Amino acid sequence: QVQLVESGGGLVQAGGSLRVSCAASERIFGASAMGWFRQAPGKEREFVAGISRSGSSTTIADSVKGRFTISRDNAKNTVYLQMNSLKPEDTAVYYCAATDSTRSTYYSSSYDYWGQGTQVTVSS
Repeated sequence: QVQLVESGGGLVQAGGSLRVSCAASERIFGASAMGWFRQAPGKEREFVAGISRSGSSTTIADSVKGRFTISRDNAKNTVYLQMNSLKPEDTAVYYCAATDSTRSTYYSSSYDYWGQGTQVTVSS
């Protein structure tokens, strides 16, 4: 049973914007802090952004700070990653993840559920 489903990836030119979404089951979403990770070819998966269960606290990786924001709509069981001023080095598969905790974490091993990923490609 698929618990997390990402959408919204695609191809965009450098400098452009894209928003990816992740819809979760109500059972998981209501109990979880959420995170976004990404993995580029030949590289390890890295933390991008996280948001607490309540949505009151967010954490953004230094590599995307000032360009990416994370938000969640608890009524829709959906978490979003808004990506602005995109660069070619942002090209990766983006994954959302849920952790049974009040706060998000940088550590991928702390997450209990993962989506299938959505490809984001930024052309130069």
